[in-house]
Amino acid sequence: MLSIMEQAAGALRGGEIADSEIAGLIPLFVGRTVLVLGDVMLDRYVSGEVSRISPEAPIPVLRVSAARASLGGAANVAHNVAALGARAILIGVIGDDDAGAEITRLVTTAGNNIDARLFATSHRPTTVKTRFTTRGAHQLLRVDDETVDPLDVKTAAELRRRFSRALTESDVVVLSDYAKGVLCDRLLRGVVILSRKARRPVIADPKRGSFKAYRNVTVLTPNSQEVTRATGVDAADDNGAERAARMALDIAACDAVIVTRSEHGLTLVRRGMPALHLPARVQEVSDVSGAGDTFVAGLAAAFACGPDLERATRLANIAAGISVARPGTAVVSSRDLAEELHRRNVIASDEKVMVHEAALQRIGEWRRNGLRIGFTNGCFDLIHPGHVHLLAQARAACDRLVVALNTDASVRRLKGPERPIQSETARATVMSSLASVDLVLLFDEDTPLSLIEAIRPDVLVKGADYRPHQVVGADTVRRNGGKVLLVDLLRSQGTTATIARVRERARAAG
Repeated sequence: MLSIMEQAAGALRGGEIADSEIAGLIPLFVGRTVLVLGDVMLDRYVSGEVSRISPEAPIPVLRVSAARASLGGAANVAHNVAALGARAILIGVIGDDDAGAEITRLVTTAGNNIDARLFATSHRPTTVKTRFTTRGAHQLLRVDDETVDPLDVKTAAELRRRFSRALTESDVVVLSDYAKGVLCDRLLRGVVILSRKARRPVIADPKRGSFKAYRNVTVLTPNSQEVTRATGVDAADDNGAERAARMALDIAACDAVIVTRSEHGLTLVRRGMPALHLPARVQEVSDVSGAGDTFVAGLAAAFACGPDLERATRLANIAAGISVARPGTAVVSSRDLAEELHRRNVIASDEKVMVHEAALQRIGEWRRNGLRIGFTNGCFDLIHPGHVHLLAQARAACDRLVVALNTDASVRRLKGPERPIQSETARATVMSSLASVDLVLLFDEDTPLSLIEAIRPDVLVKGADYRPHQVVGADTVRRNGGKVLLVDLLRSQGTTATIARVRERARAAG
């Protein structure tokens, strides 16, 4: 797989990637394999009601009503990878105890997409985190049963052997480090070297106080507290997160650092490229436990499909947003992700319709990011294949396409009192739902000349039924260094002809 820097020239020029484009990654997960190595844990949840304070001490008394267990740590990463539709190979250590047996059972019931190659030993217990919560998911207490001692030489060698054999079957590697001793120095250095020799990208989720141990991984994914501790730079805001991430790049000698910042979003920093700051994609936070695992799983599954790290990061950010909206250690499936992306796409369609001032601000942002702005206009009374063809060709000639619609009053002046067939609201709604359209404006004048002068598009698009000298605003666009594109039209697909055919059929039927 090519490195991130080898792909940088082909990356987007700073603009947003549409959710519909991100959704296109989901079907590609099938057939991809993510190799997960790290601290395998069992997460237990004990919930109930608190109605009184103990007479023995000023502490709440929990009356237990339910208990459940789920895969945690590296096992949760693997579970999320599998739920997204990719194959996960899970390598780690469990104890020869009841908790280890519970993990084995949970992995088995999680489905065929998890290939668990766990090493059971009597020399160390299974790591268990038990959370005591009220019915409202408020945590009262967490109890950790664990050891954080580094692996012994024999166990480390066995995990390295299993890792080496699994590496040939995998597209990407995840090192899920919870500082429980599995990813000790003797194992960590060896698996990074093996991965680089095999040209497999490595995503490391770090918990160590120093990032030097993760040198030469591909992507490092600390949270804001972890990167602050490792670099000494406060990563609470965008500027701090970028400074800390760039320092972490040098410390870990990696290609990219993604700083996850909970409700404040995340920051992606790649060598030689501007920082990318993404807002959190969550409506309401219920429980952040396991959200980091979901993020890494989504990142790895998407990265296994190709080296577009920005697209993978955006997908992982959405997956993590779904996770934190659910109580406990949550698993996000491909269906969950697709439904959320669809929901966001519907919302985005509504957000595409803008008043002039807001539209000019949005277009200014696109232009500052180096994006080419396309513009076309019309009544678009009844959307037909000819319109779809024109808009698709227009979008192919630019990075962002602005469509200006005549208002109802303007259409009546141009087409007569029986038009438009559809109201301006209906026309704008339909137009904004098209993937090829990025922004929709309404204008009341007979021509869009004032809009073209304000927007200064790089590409002005009209149908080939116009001659170049007939295109309103053509001279303005050319003076500003832009071009005029005339798109060949599909025959027999005009709105007027379509309306005439409908009316003729109605008369014949009546």
